[in-house]
Amino acid sequence: MTGIALYAIAAACIAYFGVNAYTGKYGLNARMELDHEIVALTDELARLKQERLKAEQRVALLRSDKVDPDMLDERARYQLDYADPRDLVRMLSAN
Repeated sequence: MTGIALYAIAAACIAYFGVNAYTGKYGLNARMELDHEIVALTDELARLKQERLKAEQRVALLRSDKVDPDMLDERARYQLDYADPRDLVRMLSAN
């Protein structure tokens, strides 16, 4: 009877560790979820790097040593809420 009990306890331990190896905090399912999260965050990082590069390029056009006239004109119009008489302005209704 003690032999059967030892085999039963050993089988229960093996089953417990086997289930945890698959579904536990550091198991196979968790690893797959972490891999998916790594891919998503890597894609987001690449997108944010591109966004930052575009912003840096726009800021570089406003540097004091070489100001791009078009960029300066765009920013001044935006800040002053100004439109040139030759510009085509389309008003949108609130409806």
